[in-house]
Amino acid sequence: MRIDLHTHSTASDGTDTPAELVRKAAAAGLDVVALTDHDTVRGHAAATAALPEGLTLVTGAELSCRTAGGTGLHLLAYLFDPAEPELERERELVRDDRVPRAKAMVAKLRELDVPVTWEQVARIAGDGSVGRPHIAAALVELGVVGSVSEAFTPDWLADGGRAYAEKHELDPLAAVRLVRAAGGVTVLAHPLAARRGPCVREDEIAALAEAGLDGIEADHMDHDATARARVRDLAGDLGLLTTGSSDYHGSRKSCRLGEYTTDPEVYGEIVRRATGAFPVPGTGG
Repeated sequence: MRIDLHTHSTASDGTDTPAELVRKAAAAGLDVVALTDHDTVRGHAAATAALPEGLTLVTGAELSCRTAGGTGLHLLAYLFDPAEPELERERELVRDDRVPRAKAMVAKLRELDVPVTWEQVARIAGDGSVGRPHIAAALVELGVVGSVSEAFTPDWLADGGRAYAEKHELDPLAAVRLVRAAGGVTVLAHPLAARRGPCVREDEIAALAEAGLDGIEADHMDHDATARARVRDLAGDLGLLTTGSSDYHGSRKSCRLGEYTTDPEVYGEIVRRATGAFPVPGTGG
């Protein structure tokens, strides 16, 4: 089985619609794909309706969090009940803060003599939940940087960067507990992706494990061999599952669907632990 547990669609900051994404996942030879848009489940219905025969959909979301020490992190949540009220309320708070935060970042860029406009960013975001990748794409359009990845540096949009602005984010310990209460399973995304900004400290990861974190993403395009090995060592010490995923965003990033995958036994354990929702088998929609 080929299993990719981290992808994004136009419901957040990917360039493929949910329907396009599942069709491309099947064409790429995947057996299982998780749709994990940022802080939203809005793409799940369309992905389910278009799900090709032979492909299984895992519903999920990537939750925006920040530790008490100020480090940003992303928490992948799988197979939770999307109607659970407390978790739904927190997702709405994060989403509602995205537009004011993006406008603040546009204002900072203009103070840095970058001629970006809110109208440009809104056009790029379309119906998706506006976020930093849309602003990064605007910088690429303007020729300020050569790629979306190059925009995520201290010079521009990285945490603490010159054009960075804060938004409402969940406390990660609370987020783990909320997802668990909604019957879901949590995996810490790309924890050692140093180019994105400060990494989550190992003591903070240990606290997440104590709070009920299920796993940690090891195989990811932003982890080199040393980082992947360290994540596996840490997972072994803390009793966490390890996953591999593409973090696919369509044409917005260079990663390919299925570039990294999750072991079928790990996937089986994630499904076994989940009680809020179940994987959706494709029937040729």
